[in-house]
Amino acid sequence: LDLDAMDRNIDRVRDDLAGRDYRIVAKSLPGEALLSHVMARSGSSRLMVFHGRFAEAIARRHPRADLLFGKPMPAAVADAFLRAEHAEGFEAAKRVQWLIDSPERFRQYRELADAHRVSLRLNFEIDVGLHRGGFRDPAELARLVREIERAPRLGLGGLMGYDPHVAKLPEAFGLRAREFERVVDRYRAFRSVLPPGAPERVLNNAGSPTHRLRQDVDGVAGEVSVGSALVKPTDFDLDTLPEHEPALFIATPVLKASDGLVLPGLDGLGALHGLWDRNRRRTFFVYGGYWQARPVSPPGLDTNPVFGRSSNQEMLNGSQGVALDVDDFVFYRPTQSEFVMLQFGDVAIVRGGEIVDFWTPFGASA
Repeated sequence: LDLDAMDRNIDRVRDDLAGRDYRIVAKSLPGEALLSHVMARSGSSRLMVFHGRFAEAIARRHPRADLLFGKPMPAAVADAFLRAEHAEGFEAAKRVQWLIDSPERFRQYRELADAHRVSLRLNFEIDVGLHRGGFRDPAELARLVREIERAPRLGLGGLMGYDPHVAKLPEAFGLRAREFERVVDRYRAFRSVLPPGAPERVLNNAGSPTHRLRQDVDGVAGEVSVGSALVKPTDFDLDTLPEHEPALFIATPVLKASDGLVLPGLDGLGALHGLWDRNRRRTFFVYGGYWQARPVSPPGLDTNPVFGRSSNQEMLNGSQGVALDVDDFVFYRPTQSEFVMLQFGDVAIVRGGEIVDFWTPFGASA
């Protein structure tokens, strides 16, 4: 993890928010030390969580953090969280907003609040165009808001509308701009059914792909969630994030290096392949492989489609200009951070080109 690059990305996000509140997406930065660094650098104690065990760990470590679930949790997960809170006494329920995406889940959480005799804050997932679930009709949401007002153990946290699809649309013919306008209009329609007042209400939107699009939009949502943009895996090589820098890499040693390309049982084909494509004229086997990642350094390396992928010793090919030898390192960029960071144990923290620390990620079993 290149801490210098990540710090610059954090600063860019803060500059881009234009006074809006920043919520840190914990699944994209899955580790206590990593989250602590981002919280300190950004000045935000708001986190979006996606896993029950992660939420428990964060609640213990950061007693003042405000937690919003970024996906609806089965009632059993919320039940386990409340039981752990009661057993260990970390008192986080008042600082958690549980995401509700349907009337049925609303009823489950109302029953859960009564069973545990605790107050629960509910935040409603609204469909602003992604069509991955959540409320699509403001009138249906209005009915549940009225039910919350009559339920003594339920509180209205606010709304969460996620819109990453906007960044995937082309700018040609105004497609992206028109969809973004529709996203804003949908959010406004849902906001209009909420009771007036309550300045502490969380109105959350956007995400890493679209947070910069909201710089000039007022009167819709006051809080923006960003996580992956801080480390910029390859899935976020988007034209909406042009200034953000890659900060997360996989480094793996070369175990074997040879000239030419030899394919098992197809010796002649390997030679022809090398003649046809000069980027197949050297062969390397690295330690491990088959990650959700792409080799980026040295440039010109690629997996072999005939030999196939391997999580044990992956074959990479390159041209004669790729001057790798045994025990040199190949660097990959992950396609995402949230799962990949859980696969390797401690993360090497690089500052000024030198490893200065090792940070432990959350356990993958969570």
